[in-house]
Formats: sequence, C-alpha cells, structure tokens
Amino acid sequence: MASILRDRILGSSKRHSLGGSKRLDEPLRPMQHHQQQVYPVEDLPSPFGDLGSNLSDSELRETAYEILVAACRSTGPRALTYIPQSEKTDRAPALAPSASLQRSLSSSASRVKKALGLKTTPSKRRSGGGGGESVSQGRVKKAATVGELMRVQMRISEQTDSRIRRALLRVAAGQLGRRIESMVLPLELLQQFKSSDFPNQQEYEAWQRKNLKVLEAGLLLHPHLPLEKTDTTAQRLRQIIRGALEKPLETGKHNESMQSLRSVVMSLACRSFDGSTSDTCHWADGFPLNLRLYQMLLDSCFDINEETTIIEETDEVLELIKKTWVILGLNQKLHNLCFSWVLFHRYVVTGQVESDLLFASNNMLIEVEKDAKAITDPVESKILSSTLSLILGWAEKRLLAYRDTFHSGSIESMQSVVSLGVLSAKILVEDISREYRKKRKEVNVTFERVETYIRSSLRTAFAQKMEKVNSSKRISKNQNSPLPALSILAQETSELALNEKEIFSPILKRWHPLAAGVAVATLHSCYGNELKQFITNISELTPDTLQVLRAADKLEKDLVQIAVEEAVDSDDGGKSIIGEMPPYEAEAVIANLVKSWIKTRVDRLKEWTDRNLQQEVWNPRANKEGFAPSAVEVLRIIDETLDAFFLLPIPMHPLLLPELMTGFDRCLQHYVLRAKSGCGTRNTYIPSMPALTRCSTGSKFHGVFKKKEKSHIIHKRKSQVGTSNGDNSLGIPQLCVRINTLQQIRTELGVLDKRTIAHLQNAECTHADNIENETGKRFELSATACVEGIQQLCEAIAYKIIFHELSHVLWDGLYVGEVSSSRIEPFLQELEQNLEIISSTVHDRARTRVITEVMKASFDGFLLVLIAGGPSRAFTQHDSEMIKEDFKFLTDLFWSSGDGLPADLIDKLSTTVKSILPLFSANTESLVEQFRRLVVETYGSSAKSKLQLPPTSGQWGPTEPNTILRVLCYRNDETAAKFLKKTYNLPKKLNNAGF
Repeated sequence: MASILRDRILGSSKRHSLGGSKRLDEPLRPMQHHQQQVYPVEDLPSPFGDLGSNLSDSELRETAYEILVAACRSTGPRALTYIPQSEKTDRAPALAPSASLQRSLSSSASRVKKALGLKTTPSKRRSGGGGGESVSQGRVKKAATVGELMRVQMRISEQTDSRIRRALLRVAAGQLGRRIESMVLPLELLQQFKSSDFPNQQEYEAWQRKNLKVLEAGLLLHPHLPLEKTDTTAQRLRQIIRGALEKPLETGKHNESMQSLRSVVMSLACRSFDGSTSDTCHWADGFPLNLRLYQMLLDSCFDINEETTIIEETDEVLELIKKTWVILGLNQKLHNLCFSWVLFHRYVVTGQVESDLLFASNNMLIEVEKDAKAITDPVESKILSSTLSLILGWAEKRLLAYRDTFHSGSIESMQSVVSLGVLSAKILVEDISREYRKKRKEVNVTFERVETYIRSSLRTAFAQKMEKVNSSKRISKNQNSPLPALSILAQETSELALNEKEIFSPILKRWHPLAAGVAVATLHSCYGNELKQFITNISELTPDTLQVLRAADKLEKDLVQIAVEEAVDSDDGGKSIIGEMPPYEAEAVIANLVKSWIKTRVDRLKEWTDRNLQQEVWNPRANKEGFAPSAVEVLRIIDETLDAFFLLPIPMHPLLLPELMTGFDRCLQHYVLRAKSGCGTRNTYIPSMPALTRCSTGSKFHGVFKKKEKSHIIHKRKSQVGTSNGDNSLGIPQLCVRINTLQQIRTELGVLDKRTIAHLQNAECTHADNIENETGKRFELSATACVEGIQQLCEAIAYKIIFHELSHVLWDGLYVGEVSSSRIEPFLQELEQNLEIISSTVHDRARTRVITEVMKASFDGFLLVLIAGGPSRAFTQHDSEMIKEDFKFLTDLFWSSGDGLPADLIDKLSTTVKSILPLFSANTESLVEQFRRLVVETYGSSAKSKLQLPPTSGQWGPTEPNTILRVLCYRNDETAAKFLKKTYNLPKKLNNAGF
C-alpha cells in the first residue's frame, strides 16, 4: 500500500475532476482547525458480519498476534530467536536484525501518514511492558524494535509473547522448511504446550479453549470453502471441540485424541475447489473471520495511550501486517477497504474528535474506488457493499440535515463526510449495481447525492425556522406583534440562504457547481408553498397582507440574485436552477389586491353617490358656496381614498394610479350625469310652431281678448310648453345650485390632479418625468361631462325662464292684440327679477354664462313672438318702430349701463333679430317680390307657375324664404292676405286656435 499511496502523492492518478478545482481523487488535506466539536460516542455494527462464536476481542487479538509472529518468522532468512525483555538491555547491540520483527524502528517521518493527510506527531515509543503498561511511574520506556512495538500496541504481555515464540521455535524445529501457510497454527500451538507451561491450570484451559474456538470459527463457522451439511468430518470436529470444551484435551504428540483432532482439522483445512488436497491450509482465510483478525492487526496502528493518534511507525507496522495476507487470504483491495473502515470506525467510536482520521479514511476510500471496478469475487463484493453501506448510512444521517450537524467551527470535517458519502454512493451505484451499469449511465451519482443532501438539509432547516416563527407568534399573539409570521419567515429564509452561501456552499461546490443555486431554489420552493396557501386565503388587501407580499418579493429577489451569481460560469447559464424558481409574482398579487381594493372603494363611492343623489334637494341655502352637500361628500371621499391609496406600502403606485383615477373619473361623470338628469334641455321648453294663417284685412284686437278666450289660450299654451311636474328640485334656484355643483366639481378636478402629482413626487416615482405630461388626462370623462352639463343646465335655465316661467308675459302677452297696448315692459320687469335670482345664486364663474344663455333665450323668444306667435298677433308696417324700440329695451336690460354683459357680446348675439326687424318696416309689395325671387332661386317654379311652400327650418334670417313668409302671414294688410290666399290658400284663422 505504501507504494500506491506514494504514487498518489506524486500525482500519478489521472482521474478527472468533478465540480470544483480540487480533484476528487486527490487526498483531502486537513483544513485549519477551529474549535473542536465533540459528538456523543456511538458504535457501529461490523460491516464484516457476526462471527457467530464466543471469541472475545482479546482472544481475537491474541490470535491475530500469533498469526503476525508466525508470518514474520516464516519470511525471515533464519529461525526466530527469542530474548526475554529483561535481557534486551545488555544484549540488544549484539542482536543481528535477521527477522523483520527484530528490525530497529525508523526515525523518519511516516510516508503513510503523509499520504493519508495525517499530521505528524512526535514519536512516543511504547515500552516493553505489555497489556497497556507502557507508562509506569511517570516514565515512558521506548520500544527498540518493530516486534516489541507490535507486542505493546496489541496489548500482548511479555509472558504470552515469550510462550508464542517458544512454540513457534518448537514448531520450526520439528518441521524444517515447512511454510506457515501449510500449517494450521492453532493446531500446532495446541500440540506444543502442556499445563506446566502456564502459571496455573485455569490459564492453560482458557488458552486451550481459545484455540479450539478459533478452529471452530475458521473451519466450521466461516470456512474458506462452504461445508456440506452431510460432511461427517465437520460433524466429528464439532464433537471433539464440544468434548474438549467440557474436559481439557490431551495434547501430547502421540495422544489418540490429539491425533484424531489433527486428522479432522487437516482434512477440513486442506480442501480445495476441485476436490483435491491442497498444500495450503485454509483455517483463517474465511470471511468474515479473516477480516476481523486483520482489523485487530490494523488497530495496532493507533497509539494505545492516545487512541485517536496514528503512530509514527505506521510504515513499519503495515509492512509487517501485510505479511499475514498469505494466511488470512487478503490482498491490497481488501486491505484498502479494511483500513478505510478501521480509520472511519476509530473516528466514530472516539467521539468524532479527531478530524484527521476522517480525512485519512476518505483518502483510503479513494483507493477503494479505484479498486472497486476490478472486484469480481461475490464475497468481496458483498463485503465492499456492506462496508460502504454502513459508511454511507452514517454519512447521510448527518448530511441529510447537515446544518444540524456542522457549523462554521466544524466545517472542515463536513468536507470529509460529504466526500465519504459521495464516494460510497458512487462506488455502490456505479461499480456494484449491475442495474445502474445497464440502464442509468447517464445519471451523475455525485450530483444526485449532493443535491439530495442540499435539498433535504434546507427543507429541514426551513421547517425548523417555520416552527420557530410559529412558536414565537403563538407566544406573542397577545402582545400585538408588529410583523405577521410569513413576513418574519421571509426574513429568516433570506438569512438562511446567505448563511448557506457563505458557509456550506463553498464546501459543497466541490461536488456540485451549482450548490448555492440548488439551496436557494429549494428555499424558494419551500417558502413558495407557504405563500401559495396564504394567497389562496386572501380576500382583501390588509396591512399584514402587504407586509407578507413585500417580504416575499424581497426574499425572491435575494434568492434569485444568489442563483444568478452562482450560475455565471455554469454551462447553461443557470437556466436549470432559475427554471426551478417560478416567480412568486408577489407584485402581481399586490397589484390584483390593490385593483380589488380600488374596485371596492369605487363601487362604494358609486353606491353612496346614487343613494345621496336620491336625497339631494339642491337647496341654495345648504351652504355659503351654493353647491350641493352631496358633491362635497363625493369630493371628500375621493380625497380620502386618494390619500389612503398613497399610504399603501406598495412599490407600484404609478402603475395602478390610472385605474384608481379612471374609477374616480367615472364616479364623478356618473354624479354629473345624474345631477343634470331630468332638468330638460333647450328644446324641452321651446313651444311648438302654430300652423300658418293669414290675417284679415283691417282686423284689430284692441290688445284685449275676452276673458274666456284668453284663459282658453293660456290653458292651451301651458299644455304645450314646459315639463313642470311640481318637482321643487327643478326650480330655477335649484337648477342654479346644480350649475354651481358642476362648476365646483370642475374646479376640484384640477386640485385633485395637482394633489395626485404631489403624491407621486413624494413617493419618489421613477416616472416623475411623465407626471406633468399627463396632467389633465386623468379626469377627461368627468371634465367633459361638467362642461356639457353646465352648458345644458344654463340653456335649460334660460329657456325655462323665458318660455315657462315668463310665458304669461311673453308668449301669452307680448303684442297680443294691439302692439301699442301689449309692449315688452311687463316681460322685462319679471325677467329682471329672474336675473337677480341668478346673480345671487349662481357661482361667479358660471354667472355670465347663465345670463348669456338667458339673453339668447330672450332674443329667441322675442323673435318667435314676431314670426311664429300664432293668430293672436298681427303687425302693420307702422308697428315696426315700436318693435325696434322694445328690442332696444331688451338689449339694454342685459347691458345694464355697462354693468351687465359686454356690448360686443350683446351685439353679436342680437345680430339675427336686428337683421330681421327691417322686414317689419318694409312695404308688403317688396316683401312679396323678395319672397317670390328667393323661392324660385331656392326651389325653382312648378309647371303651373305655383310657388313651393318653403319648410320651416328654424334658421331665421332676412333672406330665408320661410322667415319672409311668416312676416307676410302676420302682416295686417289686404295685399298680404290676397297673396297668401291665392298662392297657398292659407286660412284666416285656425279651426282650433292655439299653440
């Protein structure tokens, strides 16, 4: 073995590297020692099997020593001589080192220890005193020869050693030239001694029983060749041994019982596979007896005073021990396996205090790995499998939860334990398993095992962390712990991953290049399972929920970062590991919860809006601002919800803000649409056009209808105009409040937008550059609805006042009968009162618009009276001056000596009326001629030269045919009446006069 180890030190091995830069076939070297961790002392069953005999360890040790001495004597150049210990001091210089046992000890450093990675210690030569008496009265005696050292190491007394040597001298004298392998040593020893050679009869009988038990173990219980059940020789030997155990055997050379014993022993020992008689005796080379005896020999490599220390003379000791191979039937492969087990076993049974032994065992196991492929013998293969299974079981017991076994102070021993586990598994699977060789060559056993250790250990560590966190939460559940359990667990898991990366992954990376990646992928999966259950039970966004999801997101980023760093140099760039880490999508979950949170609050806002709008009375005196309390509440709720949104501890405010603002926008749009709903429009209040009639020549109404007729006309009028249903909420003041409300909402939209920008800036939004550009885009629907709603309400107020509230002085009174007696003054008085109501009620920002719409409505009403006022009105050419004057009074009311509407606005909006008024001062003939020309130009003439009746377009103008036709219809002269009768056959009055 020394040459093999020497070759390995010189780098002769060519095995490839796996994982790290250090080759697996290189001997592990002890790392710098930290504080030693002491483990409970434990024992392991022998991998070689149970002997099934009652041989004690001391008896096996003595037998092994006898074999050693006999083997060394047979290989020496001359017969072994014996010198008592008491005589050695004087006679030692005269001794010739002819036998290997008599060779002087070397003082050079042990090559074997160096090859095994064992540290060199000062040599403490054992004394010649046997049985563990090497230290006496504070003095340490040094052994001078290898033989003496072996005696001391194997706890053999001087008396026993002397007896063994005398017996072997006698055997050699009687059987000159006979080699040791042709003898059955226990049989020969039995024959050489009598009871007189022992201090007492008890010792002699014990010694005899020991040899008989050895014969039983080697020839009957564990023979080199299997015995037939019907073998009579074996049965005879059993009877002899049974009898000798009850009554001491007569061992004289010519004694009959001894001859009988020799006959059956030699018959059994010299059997061969082909049935012939062999020259080699097989009495100690059956498994597992031979390995147990060899283990006793190898144990002598350990200092009897320091049981964890390999002696410096190991080279000489092993050289002697190997001489027993011929008797024990061993070879280099079995030696390597047995020595690896002995080193490993000593490490375990001594409390795992000397990590050098673990390094040494691992380095011997590397040799076993090289030998394994060449093992073909089924028994050797079984022994190999049994030994490796025990080592693997012990290693995996620690490695499947290595975080509980190792720490930063004992990490160097972890390297050896992993190597033992990996090598054992690799040999068991690749070199022993036929099934693997047939089907699974593509599997990398090293990667598999290490990955199993990592995943198992991290799962165990995670479960412990989770139990610790849950226990802490249970203890502190009444103390209002600020963090939820999963949030704490995420922090603990992150720390666990970093600790793994710093302490354990560098060791494991030697065998698995993605060790840290596998670890974080395992932790990612463990936490992901807990998170998935948590998410399944989430129904709403709460502070605890957000804390957990944010902690999960941070944990995932930490784990992925470790995996990415680990995989930089890997073949696949880390795709396999990253592929094992499906995203938690915590941000997506948060986003969905926030969206749900937004929807819930927007839905509540809409419900609240509907409920309060049903109760809103639009009272002008509800507040000094003159707008609806319901709007105040809506805006307050929106403001509070916006604040609450930005208080959410989430990283994606800018991303989710548009959804919230869209919800606000739609709620406000809904409010605006409901606020203006049912208030009517311009067309709601404009009366229907009465049918065209012609006036009777010279008719005058004297400005007065009969009471019965007028009341009838008013009744008919009210049935055609307006939609008043007695609802107080649709009164003029209430409509003004609605305008104020929409104006206030419109103003607050800008305020909300600015506050939103401020929130985003305070949140240090990464998209701050785009915030300003999006101003005004957040309330498009509600802003448009406000503009349209205010316009609609302004028109509704204006036309409601003119055609509904003031219909009795405009439509039913102005110019009815005589123009001179029904002028515009009553209308102006009541209109002024309504303008005062508007001025005192409507917000100043909307006041001008409302009054402007009232002015437009009054101009439309004035014009409608003139050209569509029905048969109650008739005008002469001379009335035109009074009409112009009345219109002047109307425009002056809105100008109000410069305090009202701008003059240019009045002029602009009065253009149509002013352009039509000259038609009332024009003579009838010119009007008829102008009408004919326009109709022909516009519609052409029919075959019978009849003029087409122009339709009513509503677009009044001085050149519009229908406008001129209506002026002619209300012209109170004969020329107009004849033209209308002849051209269109218009009646003088309606059958049911009305509007």
